[in-house]
Amino acid sequence: MKRKLLFAVLITLFFSAGCVVIGVTSAMSATTSLTYSVFFPPTHGQSKAAAAWAEEIEKRTGGRIKINVFSGGTLTQADQTYDGVLKGISDLGMSCFAYTRGRFPVMEVLDLPLGYPNGRTATRVANDFYRKFKPKELEGVKVLYIHAHGPGLLHTVKPVRSLQDLKGMKIRSTGLSAKVVETLGAVPVAMPQGGTYEALQKGVVEGTFGPIEVLKGWKQAEVIKNTTDTSGIGYTTAMFVVMNLKKWNALPRDIQNIFEEVSGQWIDVHGKAWDQVDQEGRQYSLGLGNKIIPLSREENNRWKKAVGPIISDYVKTTNAKGLNGQQTVKEAESLIKKYGKMYK
Repeated sequence: MKRKLLFAVLITLFFSAGCVVIGVTSAMSATTSLTYSVFFPPTHGQSKAAAAWAEEIEKRTGGRIKINVFSGGTLTQADQTYDGVLKGISDLGMSCFAYTRGRFPVMEVLDLPLGYPNGRTATRVANDFYRKFKPKELEGVKVLYIHAHGPGLLHTVKPVRSLQDLKGMKIRSTGLSAKVVETLGAVPVAMPQGGTYEALQKGVVEGTFGPIEVLKGWKQAEVIKNTTDTSGIGYTTAMFVVMNLKKWNALPRDIQNIFEEVSGQWIDVHGKAWDQVDQEGRQYSLGLGNKIIPLSREENNRWKKAVGPIISDYVKTTNAKGLNGQQTVKEAESLIKKYGKMYK
């Protein structure tokens, strides 16, 4: 009787241990699938960089994380991406702070016409700035990293060589670039990049402000004829890559570490990608017979003087919200100077 009882106990322990081993192995090998909403079209360099990031995460986690990328705004539209992540419509999202103007007052400083020389500089500035200030406006999500394009230039149907030429023209713009357009004497028309091609084609707008990459990445070189080199007042558009906070908190610490490690490395991937697509956009537009118009030194100074009040207004508005506008502008300018020397 005792032998039978002992045998039964041993059998029970064996199978219990087996179940524990199987359960642990299953938990370790389980795959977590995440959705990633990206507003860029799938052929765009930034969409490709996002897809490569997702693949690298999957690789380094040994398949424990699988990220399904939905590009071209197919999961959430550009101006709904941030809220989509907050609400769990997507687990991850990439879009522009500028598409919800006024919602990110601290981060808006990055989009001011401060004279960004290239995308790598703008991207480094954006990440250093975020890490220093960690603004409360982004506490609802996990910020993985930020990237930002090279200097926003003016692309038009008819040539623009002076402020007088620009006066009264309808120009597509977003966020603070709309203020730039208005201050320069034109009429800002707010819309995401996705609608710009058709708006130019149908004459709804007569031009657009944006990095020169849009001429190829969004095919806008087909519906404009001229680019005015306004790099002297070069603004950028900062873009977030964020994760739903509940999803982030549910990840094991080792997985979180991999996300942060890969994201840190992808800052330069995106910065370099912006500069590469800017170069490609320039060549693509010139290949279609379009012209790039330089501003004279005197005219460039007029444009710089014209946008000066935008920075002053930002400081005033930000201070009124209980934030330190002078400090944020000073920090952004200092970082542009630092990285501008590094990435000439």
